[in-house]
Amino acid sequence: MTDDTRALPPPPRKLWVRALLMILMAAAFQLAASVLLFLCMLQLVLAAATGAPNLRLQQLGRGLGRYLLQIAEFESFGSEELPFPFSPWPAGDGQVNP
Repeated sequence: MTDDTRALPPPPRKLWVRALLMILMAAAFQLAASVLLFLCMLQLVLAAATGAPNLRLQQLGRGLGRYLLQIAEFESFGSEELPFPFSPWPAGDGQVNP
């Protein structure tokens, strides 16, 4: 074996395929942002009623925030990695998926 057998990066996508994926991810971004807004309002009401934030809603909110970040990175050509549903859902428990 030689040292020349390194893993090459995947070839770039065709621009029209990326454009289609960007449109789909933009729609997913809008939907996720709306869900996050709803979760924020629900968390506010629950925190006012119980005096403490709901931990499950916190984790879901963190996961949604990381998902929105992944979409923004893909949309701005900062990353070639496709977000969920093409990759695993981002962790909301304080761990960041690589």
